[in-house]
Amino acid sequence: MATYNTSDFRKGLKIQIDGEPYLMTEMMFVKPGKGNALYKCKMKNLIRGTTLDRTYKGGDSLESADVETTDVQFLYRQGEDYVFMDGTTFEQYEVTSDVAGDIWKYIKDGMECSMTLYNGNAIIVEAPQHVQLEVVETAPGTKGDTATNVTKPAKMETGAEFLVPGFIKEGNVIKINTQTGEYVERVSN
Repeated sequence: MATYNTSDFRKGLKIQIDGEPYLMTEMMFVKPGKGNALYKCKMKNLIRGTTLDRTYKGGDSLESADVETTDVQFLYRQGEDYVFMDGTTFEQYEVTSDVAGDIWKYIKDGMECSMTLYNGNAIIVEAPQHVQLEVVETAPGTKGDTATNVTKPAKMETGAEFLVPGFIKEGNVIKINTQTGEYVERVSN
């Protein structure tokens, strides 16, 4: 397994600590008046999502994590699990709802997603940053509700509910930001 020396430390580095994969989210180089240089690092556990603060001295090293990110296509839902396929190798991955999280709100059959694998197992599945979903149920807007600050709940084709502006009607296709779960714009009438 490859190792990274402190000179390789940078934001975005995927490393392994105590047998678990971490992503280096912050790295600050500190050179005190006398003594060795210090590397203050903040890392996020890629499996549990917890964060860890560690300080390393110049010359220390960390193991690289066997983590790869690949594009996959959502095939179908099977009970509580989700089935994805790698478009290049045609390998299928069955992902539990614990790993998939709230991705069900955003994905439709055939949609391209991003999957992070650790030792061949899926640990993170992400929908595209923006998705287009059809509104299947919402209260009709009242006359004069053209102000942008008037919102109402709307049920999407995926079964998820999002707040949308008052002028959105059933049958509209809207764009949703999957990072925030917020309405972005109306795509079609």
